[in-house]
Order: sequence, then structure tokens, then C-alpha cells
Amino acid sequence: MTTTSSVRRKRALAYGSAVLVLAATFSIPTVVTAVTDPGGLVLTPPEPTGPHAVGRTELHLVDPDRGHPWVEEAASRDVMVSVWYPAGEEDGDGTEPEPAPYITPSVADVLMSQLEQGGLHRDTVDFAASRANALQDAAVSGAGPFPVVLYSPGFREPRFLNTSNIEELVSHGYVVAAMDHPYETLAVDMPDGRVLRTNAPSYDADTARETIAVRRADTRLVLDGLTELAEGASPDASDQESPAGLGEALDLNAVGMFGHSAGGFTAAEAMLVDDRIDAGINMDGSIGYHSGDEVWADANLRGTDRPFALLTAGVSGSGREPHHSGHDKGYRMFVEASSAPVLEVYMADGEHMGYTDQQWILPAIEEFHHPGGRAWDDLVAGAIGTVDPEGSVRAQRAHITAFFDAHLRGEDAPVLEGPSSDLPEVEFIDHDW
Repeated sequence: MTTTSSVRRKRALAYGSAVLVLAATFSIPTVVTAVTDPGGLVLTPPEPTGPHAVGRTELHLVDPDRGHPWVEEAASRDVMVSVWYPAGEEDGDGTEPEPAPYITPSVADVLMSQLEQGGLHRDTVDFAASRANALQDAAVSGAGPFPVVLYSPGFREPRFLNTSNIEELVSHGYVVAAMDHPYETLAVDMPDGRVLRTNAPSYDADTARETIAVRRADTRLVLDGLTELAEGASPDASDQESPAGLGEALDLNAVGMFGHSAGGFTAAEAMLVDDRIDAGINMDGSIGYHSGDEVWADANLRGTDRPFALLTAGVSGSGREPHHSGHDKGYRMFVEASSAPVLEVYMADGEHMGYTDQQWILPAIEEFHHPGGRAWDDLVAGAIGTVDPEGSVRAQRAHITAFFDAHLRGEDAPVLEGPSSDLPEVEFIDHDW
């Protein structure tokens, strides 16, 4: 007999990494016809809709006093951050910046190796040619300063796999600092050529507790580094120069945080220990070290005293119940313990990985390779559900941007007031259970 605990644990493990879901996409027999395809799929995120162009630069931060619980020889803590920011019209030196790579070489190599393990050619997807909309190290817009939002990915996920939502926020006038969590993340490229690969053990309550503790400290390190940058110092441990004006573009009096899966849980936990974060969003991340076994975290017991949003989707548990606070005890405890309002928006036809770039990547693969077949359909439904892909992307972007507009800028955000015929993919969860 399958217990609720085991089903929820399987859900956490299956969706612990968007990278692994993407790899699984290519490992099913119905896709083998793609091996002979003359060209690989080039990934391009949906174009952001805001008025600002988008720039991206990389930041290497080091905590010399902290190693890692899973890597005995790690004497210090390296964290790589991609800083996405509103870009200016042109570079001061007259050069035209190039589009930033969508992912780094080590992440691409992991994916290509997994393609081969699935019986496919390494070039089924052309990761080397795949680009973000952001321009690498472009000039910074002089229209700031801009509110700052931190992003933390899911368990083992790289920092790049929420590019669609990140670039949308930035195009509407935010700076977003997306962090990796090395030795948990599958692979992290360092400026000196090192590649820090995952050493994460199997996911259980103890692993979750260690994971969140490391992530809370990483979050503080990133905020400290951005504070140094705003004060005119250079926090980069590899002596890489940030684009001129980036420090002045940071408004650290208005800071938010969002994350997917374990990253959303991290946002809730980080807000309990760092009052610099003014508002947070959890995208379908269970709250609790192991909800199925009722191993709860501080966020379950204390809630939040600042604005917070839960963006949830699909079903979970042995009864395949809707994954929102009406059925999920961890979410309900968090809401009931909170002294600040908690917005909850639910995407019934979506699924867990739909809150990552899988929401647009899998449909792009469908269109390019036409894999078809029951195995493919089941994989896609399990990862991103049956929701309209464009509608899901549009709804996510609308609610994330509006939430931070309301709570970091104090702007009116009508989309947060209730259901809209323009965004039929989502419903609002009433906490009057």
C-alpha cells in the first residue's frame, strides 16, 4: 500500500531538479527519431513584455568562514550569482553587447551527457547556441535605482531555469539576483575554471534541514554582497568588474525574494532570519522539511510577518488532491501562523515544473521534434500539466510582477484582487477553510 508520505516524497524527488526532468524528456523511446534530425533545438525564452531592455552579469561571492556539510574539504563557501538588471540604450565604449548564454557550459554538458544516456545524439538540443534575451554585461540603465529581488532555484536546479520570469521582472524595472547553491546544484561553473558538482545525498528530512540552513546563509551572503556593491565596493572574489553604475541601480530599501520548490521554501525561511527582505513568493514549494511525515520548519510554526504569496499547482498526495492550503497541511499551518496577509493563487491544470522554464521548453521540444506517443504525453503532463503553456507563462509573469509592484513599490495591482477573465488559468484560494 502506498502511503501519503511516500507519494509526497516521490514528488519531491521527481521534481527536485528541472534539469533531470528535461533529461528524462529525451530518454523515452518515442523521441529516438530525433537522433537523425539534421539540427538541434535552439532554446530561446519568451520575450519579456516590459519597457526596459535586460542586461546580465555574473558575480562570484565567497564566505571565508563557512564550508559545506556535504563536502568535508570545502573550507570556504563559493556562491555564483547572475545579476539581471535594466539595461541602457548603448554601451559607453560604443560596443554592442551579445546575448547572454542561456545556460553555462557545465550545465549544458550535464544535459548533453544525459541525452546520450537516453540513446540520443548530444546535439539533439543545441545548448551552445541557446541564448537568453538578456545582453551580457550591457550598460546599466540610468533610470534607477530599482527594487531588488532575489531568486533561489529548486533542489539541484541551476540558477538559470527561471529565466522567463526573471527577465519579465527586470523588463518592468527590477534588479534580480539569481543564486546557485554549489554542491547541491548539479554543476556550477566558477570563474577560475573549476566546476563544483553536486554532492547532495538522497532527499529526506535531514537533507532538507541541511539544505535550507545552507540556503539561508547563502541568501544572507548575496544580500551582503549586493550591499557592498551598492556602497561602492567590489564584492566579487574573482576581481571581475561589474558593469558601471550597477551599484547605484540597487534600491536595497525595497527587497523581495522568490523561488521555485525548495527555493520558495527558502524564501519563507530566509524572511524569518533576515528583515531586509520585505516580501516573498513561494512557487509550488512545500513548506516543511518533510510534509508527509509532518517534520515541520520554523516557517510552519511562525508564518510570516511580511507580505507573502503562494503560487501552487496540480495535485499531490495518495489521494491526488489539489496542491494548495485547502488540502496541504504545511501550507495551512504557514497561513494560519502568519500575521501578514498570504496571497494564494492556484493553477489547477498546471504541475510542479510548470513554475520553471520547463513550461516553455517542453512545448518547444514538442513543436520542434514532434515526439508524440503515450510516454511523451505522460511525461509532459506529469511535469507541467495540461495547462495552456502561453497562458501559464502569462499568468505567472502577471502575478509575480504585480505582487512585487504592490509590496516593493506600493503600486495598485488589480490583478491581485481576484480572478480575471484575462488569466483563466489560475484561481484564488480563500483561506476561510
